[in-house]
Amino acid sequence: MSVSERLAELGIELPVVAAPVAAYVPAVVHAGVVYTSGQLPFSAGVLPATGKVGAEVSAEDAATYARTCALNALAAAAEAAGGVDNIAGVLRVGGFVASVPEFSGQPGVINGASVVLGEIFGDAGRHVRAAVGVPVLPLDSPVEVEVSFILV
Repeated sequence: MSVSERLAELGIELPVVAAPVAAYVPAVVHAGVVYTSGQLPFSAGVLPATGKVGAEVSAEDAATYARTCALNALAAAAEAAGGVDNIAGVLRVGGFVASVPEFSGQPGVINGASVVLGEIFGDAGRHVRAAVGVPVLPLDSPVEVEVSFILV
């Protein structure tokens, strides 16, 4: 089954690629890999929440936002690769969680991204990953995710 067929089966429609907010591009292709810039959880051009996980944002909501970030990354990668069906799988996920100092559930938050990529790509969605807590992210977003995808 192609990636586009799997997305349709899951009822997932990829979003429009968010315009960069500074001097970078959403994704770059190099040596058979598409590297995405960090993606915020924009939905229809709007951040669904701001603030820190463990204070203004729950871990459960943040995991949902990480899922959105992963779909935004897939959209950016698909645009750079000439279509989603040119992507064979996932190599690496880097997740950043703006959280209060005592919050230690960053891996659970970034699972929101990992799980959806696994649903889309199956075994080819298995990846290495980092989940890091940070004091603040751009636009006061609670989460940011970057993904490296393998090309067909």
